[in-house]
Amino acid sequence: MESVLLACMPIISGAVIAGIETRAVAAIAAGIAISCGALGSAFAMGKATSHALDAGARQPEMIGKIQSMLLAAIVFIETLCIYSLVVALLLIFMFR
Repeated sequence: MESVLLACMPIISGAVIAGIETRAVAAIAAGIAISCGALGSAFAMGKATSHALDAGARQPEMIGKIQSMLLAAIVFIETLCIYSLVVALLLIFMFR
């Protein structure tokens, strides 16, 4: 499993990786996983909300339908953040 984590970090040279513990690499990978997941879901929620407000301003009679579709979309977008949290927790607790 250590080789998988090390293969995910091609930026760091082999000499530097040899001195880093597996737990440190797992912690860095966990930080990257949760930050990318949170950033991606934040942008997606913002864009979905922006477009929903746009659509509501154009057709005010459809607000109820737009709102229910927006909430369903936000639920699916939020799963990205939850999955990245699960991956980060697995990385942290598997390499104790």
